[in-house]
Amino acid sequence: MKRDGKLSSVLHALLHMAEADGPMTSDTLAQCMTTHPVVVRRTMGLLRDAGLVAADRGPGGGWRIATDLSKVTLRQLHEALGEPALFAVGNRSEHPDCLVEQAVNAALDSAFADAEALLMRRFETVTLGQLAADFAQRHARHRKRKPK
Repeated sequence: MKRDGKLSSVLHALLHMAEADGPMTSDTLAQCMTTHPVVVRRTMGLLRDAGLVAADRGPGGGWRIATDLSKVTLRQLHEALGEPALFAVGNRSEHPDCLVEQAVNAALDSAFADAEALLMRRFETVTLGQLAADFAQRHARHRKRKPK
């Protein structure tokens, strides 16, 4: 079953952007995200519409973060991306008049709603600033271990 990695890819790109000395082109971000530049432009357009990134045109232009990383939560990013489905599992709806299907779907609907609410609460507590700090710590440890 294919998983939606859009949020993970966007987080990856944003952390690269946070470390960059200037704007990053769609081509460069596409390499970071292992995707096509058109996908990057579409995705960054969603983030631009949410006020999270901006685009600079012309030579030396590209995408840049347009907000304070410590104020951007995973939930805001999830919403900016159009709130893609959080779970790859779901209900059958082939026979809506079937009483068994109705009972199963009622139980699953409740469980999915509880799980989604819990995940959204967690997404509200994690910021890009926290992820950037975690990356910086990991990068520093990695550089210390690397032989010279």
